[in-house]
Amino acid sequence: MQQKINLKLLPSEAADELTIIKKIANSTGKKITSISGYTILKQSFDARSKVIWVNLTVQAYIDEPYTKRTIQSFDFKDVVHSEKRVVIIGAGPAGLFAAFRLLEAGIKPIILERGKDVRSRRRDLALLNKEGIINPESNYCFGEGGAGTYSDGKLYTRSNKRGQIDRILNLFVKFGADEQILYQAHPHIGTNKLPQIITAMRQQILACGGEFLFGKKVIDLHVNNQKLRSVKTEDGHIFDADAFILATGHSARDIFELLQQKQILIEAKEFALGVRIEHPQALIDNIQYHCTVRDKNLPPASYALVKQINDRGVFSFCMCPGGIIAPASTAQGELVVNGWSPSKRNNPYANSGMVVQVQLKDAFRELKAAGKKDIDITNPLLLLHFQQLVEQNCYQAGGGKMVAPAQRMTDFCTGKLSSTLPANSYLPGLQASQLQHVLPDFVYQSLAKGFMAFGHKMTGYFTHDAVVVATESRTSSPVRIPRQSDNLTHPQLTNFYPCGEGAGYAGGIVSAAMDGERVASQLANTLS
Repeated sequence: MQQKINLKLLPSEAADELTIIKKIANSTGKKITSISGYTILKQSFDARSKVIWVNLTVQAYIDEPYTKRTIQSFDFKDVVHSEKRVVIIGAGPAGLFAAFRLLEAGIKPIILERGKDVRSRRRDLALLNKEGIINPESNYCFGEGGAGTYSDGKLYTRSNKRGQIDRILNLFVKFGADEQILYQAHPHIGTNKLPQIITAMRQQILACGGEFLFGKKVIDLHVNNQKLRSVKTEDGHIFDADAFILATGHSARDIFELLQQKQILIEAKEFALGVRIEHPQALIDNIQYHCTVRDKNLPPASYALVKQINDRGVFSFCMCPGGIIAPASTAQGELVVNGWSPSKRNNPYANSGMVVQVQLKDAFRELKAAGKKDIDITNPLLLLHFQQLVEQNCYQAGGGKMVAPAQRMTDFCTGKLSSTLPANSYLPGLQASQLQHVLPDFVYQSLAKGFMAFGHKMTGYFTHDAVVVATESRTSSPVRIPRQSDNLTHPQLTNFYPCGEGAGYAGGIVSAAMDGERVASQLANTLS
């Protein structure tokens, strides 16, 4: 028979299969020889006390042969001769998973990606990190797989749609991800493994007869009679289709500007902006695990922090244990930083975004104070322009070549210029700066108070050994592209489907993939 069992184990016990089998036998009152095997269904860590526990939910096989976990199967159809064609703009998770759903429906996807394939992107990223030279079409944000490919591959989502989440995770496993992501509380693939997985996804789409085209930046839209008839790319090619899915991600500012130029409705969307903060990983381990040296059977410790400061949220974002801070700009003269971790999370630093909620009135005030003319609070691009202003200020403070302005955490909170900066992971280099003169005052003041509050919550977190790096500004889209709730199309265009992070409907790889699938399912029903 099979039985679901909950186990509470020490890290060393959870790492040993024989011990787990013994625990299962004790729990069920059976002999060890009766347990043929088990499958882990859920895994989480409880570090609330000095003793760290691993919580496992397992499916135990008792007095019957053990059967290996079955990965969900998918029916991708041959669409070479399909009469229905859908153009997908963007090859991030929303676009890729939309394509898979279309393949299941027998509809041909044509993916237009402005950037390069994952292998070619590596050379541009190396140039960006070593020399501060940015390719505006091939960087951490643009290219095959989208921003997630080279910035971590975290698969955590707050969504409670378990069936849809499991489908996304099973698709990742099908294309090469470790099965551990199916049961971990905070699944993570790692930047070193994602490129091969994304490549396998592209090969599947091509094998089924879909098209996957690189260097296809969309620069124009042909609209007629409430329908998008075709799109034009920068190289002069025109693509028509039965329907169009927009999955460009939240850094494609030119797309927002194009939609506004074409009088296609878009809306300002509030977002969050702040900094990256980096600590020694050993320090975070010590705080979270209450130990001098982390148990080898425990993963590098992470954290999640939130505090209301003057009725404004200050919170951690995209925490990367054992990670690296990287330049995530998409245009020269602007500085953005992000964080990522390899699959082993074995780098000596822990970094996290630490961001502050930004409202429309904040952006209006800051742009006006900066001398920007013709500022209109009703402009749907207002928050985008504010985001851009802060990124430009940070670039100037760093002195160019993606060198980032930075400050020790304690100096940040007292307004003191740091005489030295700690060793860190940011390859282009850091420039000691007084960040209160770089960041908007409401962001700086909120962060300074937040850091001190977090230091009370996590003893040791507020330290001279942590470095604050500006700016973390691409947390989510500053623009929303509206769509109708019933059929998910844009209210002005009956065959135009905005989706994912860029449209303002997702936040992370899994939620973007789920939204891409949702839109593609609705589209397929409409075309059938």
